[in-house]
Parts: sequence; structure tokens; C-alpha cells
Amino acid sequence: MAPLTATAFLMHALDTPQALPPGNWWLQALPASIAAGFPSPAEDHQVERIDLMQQLVKHPQATFYIRVRGESMRDAGILDGSVVLVDRAITPADGQIVLAVVDGDFTCKTLRLNAQGLRLQAAHPDYPDIVPKDGQCVDIWGVVVATIHQHTT
Repeated sequence: MAPLTATAFLMHALDTPQALPPGNWWLQALPASIAAGFPSPAEDHQVERIDLMQQLVKHPQATFYIRVRGESMRDAGILDGSVVLVDRAITPADGQIVLAVVDGDFTCKTLRLNAQGLRLQAAHPDYPDIVPKDGQCVDIWGVVVATIHQHTT
């Protein structure tokens, strides 16, 4: 397999990050959590509403969504086609998944900070980490707070 360039694994979205639409995002939901194993017939089937904005977005004015392209974050549960919610009001910290701009191109990676500086870590063994070189421009745009992946039906 040929070595990958930075551009080959950058995440792209509808060309630019998208602001969240105003208002509430209501869904019908059962009032209990659900096991991923065997179903429980004892649960009531009452329906309540969940406001996705309230559940997922803490800073509405600083939060946007962007669609991920590529597999470099697969092992972190961010798949090709997933939508990530990014909060620019959160101060990025070591170990958080972030949206970064590297030399003008967006990428989604895990932020690693240490005494030597920062590294953007991929979550897939076939993709190299990004270690900025002298003069390379890296800007952390925000912290990924949620991933939405639509399953085909």
C-alpha cells in the first residue's frame, strides 16, 4: 500500500462546517435505557420526548456539525459518513477528539499533548498520526462532543 498523504485522510464536510439550525430537535423516546443484549419485556412502552439540543449541545452559539469522510477515526466509532457535533467553547485537552485545521484542511483526530508538543492521533492502524513540523500551521477548531451515525435501512 502506498504511503498516504495528509490530504488522503483529511475529513471533509459539505465543504464547510455547518451551524446548527435554531430551535429544538425533538424525538420520541422510551423513558428507560435499553440493554444491547436480550430484550426486557418488563419495560413500559410509554413515550416521552428527548430534546437532542439539550442533551448534546451545551454551547449552541459555539456548536456546529460537520460530516466526516474517511476511516481514520473508525476505532473511535467515527465512521465514514458520520456527523460530528463540534463545540468551539470547550478548551481542548489531551485525549479529546478534536476538529483541527492542518495547513488549511480539516481533520478529525484525538489530541495528544505532552512536553514535546501536540500530536493528532488517528484511530485506525493504517493511518499515521499527524505530528506538526516546524512552520506547519495547526489550529484546533473545537472538541467533538457527539457522533451521529445513520444506519442504512
